[in-house]
Amino acid sequence: MKAATIYDVAREAGVSHQTVTRYLQGYEGMRPATRQRVEAALERLQYRPNTAARQLRLRRSNRIAVLADRLGQGGPALIVQGVTEMLQKRGFVGDILAVNGEDPASVDAAIDLATEYQVAGILATAQTNVVLERLRHRTLAVPMVIDAQIVDPASGVLIGELVGRRVAEHLLELGHRRIGYVSGPDGWFAARDRAAGFIAAVEAAGRDVVWVREGDWSADSGYRAWQGLKAKEQTVTAVAAANDAMAIGVIAAALDDGRAVPEELSVIGTDDLDEGRFMRPALTTVQMDFVGEGARLAAQLIDRISPAEAETSSTADEPYSPNLIVRSSTARIAQRSRSTRRTS
Repeated sequence: MKAATIYDVAREAGVSHQTVTRYLQGYEGMRPATRQRVEAALERLQYRPNTAARQLRLRRSNRIAVLADRLGQGGPALIVQGVTEMLQKRGFVGDILAVNGEDPASVDAAIDLATEYQVAGILATAQTNVVLERLRHRTLAVPMVIDAQIVDPASGVLIGELVGRRVAEHLLELGHRRIGYVSGPDGWFAARDRAAGFIAAVEAAGRDVVWVREGDWSADSGYRAWQGLKAKEQTVTAVAAANDAMAIGVIAAALDDGRAVPEELSVIGTDDLDEGRFMRPALTTVQMDFVGEGARLAAQLIDRISPAEAETSSTADEPYSPNLIVRSSTARIAQRSRSTRRTS
């Protein structure tokens, strides 16, 4: 359905388009009866003023709408940090709009709010199918960038899959053959990509991913994932989690069940959040540059808004190499066997 214009509203209310414009600009000297007709027409036609388009016609806006989900969690918060730092560096201001990335109504409401105001572009850091679908469904008058399935320029492989592969390679190098995996929510690109890379690497080595459980990125979901396993499923020698928080939850649950980490169970996460290195045992993980990711997204959007002022990135074509940080939550099978014999 085509969006209503001020001319449509004017015809519906029986007034001039200048009268509608004055109402939208907050003019106080309008007769009550005229005001009521305009308000009723706006409601019936569900009119929303396209102030972003008007602002772009009049002068360049320096405001960017940032659609962000799960700001209480480390990774998403750090991405937004990188976004805002780059925006400020380039003379832009970020309007942070919190969304539930799995709720279409929440995403639509945020997009509506963004397009009502004077924004030069929209940047979505929420990495879900819903956000991607809702943004592609809309016809927007401003450029947009979505943080979704970024490809490593050197290999042509999704970065999420490279991360999953590196996690698997570490456990395989330690001799683990039977491994469990706690994924993130299936509606998140990062969760699917990391899981796909991990499972492919394990299976290519002729080893088994004995089970996969879906978490929600929280430590609580990692804890519940381990608790919900059958006794036979808990005989795996290693568990990988799609982020550090869920890995921390798995460790807590395993310790509560009497499983020694890493002597009886190796656990690895992904993200390298600060909390992981203070765990006991300290968490082995793959480091993600969330701040850098946010900065690159913001720079990409700004370059689309102002091509003449685009800055050349020296790292744009560099290969992505996941950085494994080995701590004390993972160990070789041989070490586990010796430890078990010493304590038996």
